[in-house]
Amino acid sequence: MNGWTFFYLMVVLKIPIVALLAIVWWAIRKEPDAGSSGNGGSPVSPSRPPVAPRPRPARRGPHEGPQPLPPARVRTPRPRERETA
Repeated sequence: MNGWTFFYLMVVLKIPIVALLAIVWWAIRKEPDAGSSGNGGSPVSPSRPPVAPRPRPARRGPHEGPQPLPPARVRTPRPRERETA
């Protein structure tokens, strides 16, 4: 059984790699089409992508309570000064 495992790992799994290398080699060696223009092939200039709308603020109405209170202010503690003798 070890012989078939070795054959599978060393030969069969290399076929996709060889195929990929052959496709890349073929794409590099291929000459460009005579009918293509040098502007990328698109007659329309690229436009900016649409901007997504911003989310709307929460609605407050008679069915809702008042706006939530802001969070409590947090102060960072100052380091103590060293006592010098």
